[in-house]
Amino acid sequence: MREPKELSPRTRGQSTYQAILAAIRDGIYHPGDPLREEEVAMRLGVSRTPVREALGRLQEKGLLEAAPSRGVAVAVLSMQQIFELYAMREELEGIVARFAAWHATEAEIANLTQINEKFAAATDDPKLAAQLNRQFHARIYDAARNRYLRQAVEDLQETIALLPDTTFIKEGRTATAAKEHVAILDAIRNRDAEAAEQAAVHHIKAALEVRLAISNPDA
Repeated sequence: MREPKELSPRTRGQSTYQAILAAIRDGIYHPGDPLREEEVAMRLGVSRTPVREALGRLQEKGLLEAAPSRGVAVAVLSMQQIFELYAMREELEGIVARFAAWHATEAEIANLTQINEKFAAATDDPKLAAQLNRQFHARIYDAARNRYLRQAVEDLQETIALLPDTTFIKEGRTATAAKEHVAILDAIRNRDAEAAEQAAVHHIKAALEVRLAISNPDA
C-alpha cells in the first residue's frame, strides 16, 4: 500500500491559511482576539512553521493586526471600513452578475436555483444560511467566467470574514435575501445583463442596511 504523499510546505501553508480564515468566519476567533502561534498550531494539528507563514500572510492582507505584547490579533473593522467594503461589494457583485448573464450555462442556472431553494429553507439556521449564501455567490463567480474578477471578489470575501455575526441572524433576512437571489437569477436566466447587475447591487445595498441594523441595535 502506497504511503500518503506528504504535503509540500507551500501546500501546508495555504491549507493553514484557509483553516485560520475559516475559524475567523465561523466565529471561533472574533475581531480583537489575539492569535498565538502555539495555540493555533495545537488547534489545527500542525507545526508552528505553516502557522507562522499563514499569520504573516493574513497580517499582510489586513485581516490581522499587530497587538501590543500579544503578537497579532484579528483585525477590527471601523464603521468607515465597513462602508468602504460594501461599496466595493456593490460594484464587484454587480459586474459579476452582469458577466454571469452573458456566460452562465443552463446547468449552472439550475444549480444556483437549487442552492437558493436550500438557502430559503434555512430560515431557522443562520450559520447554514450563511454557508449556503457563500455557496450561491461562489457559483455565480464561476458562471461569470473571468478569473481576475473572481480573484477580486474572493479577496473581498476574505475581508468580509472579519464582520461579526451574519446578517441572517436578523429575523426575516434569509427569506428576503432568497427573493433578492431570485431576482438576480431571473435576470441571468433572461440574459438581461443590466437587470442582473441592478438586482445584485440592490441585494448588497439591502445587506448593508441589515448589517448596520445589527451593528447598532439601539439606533
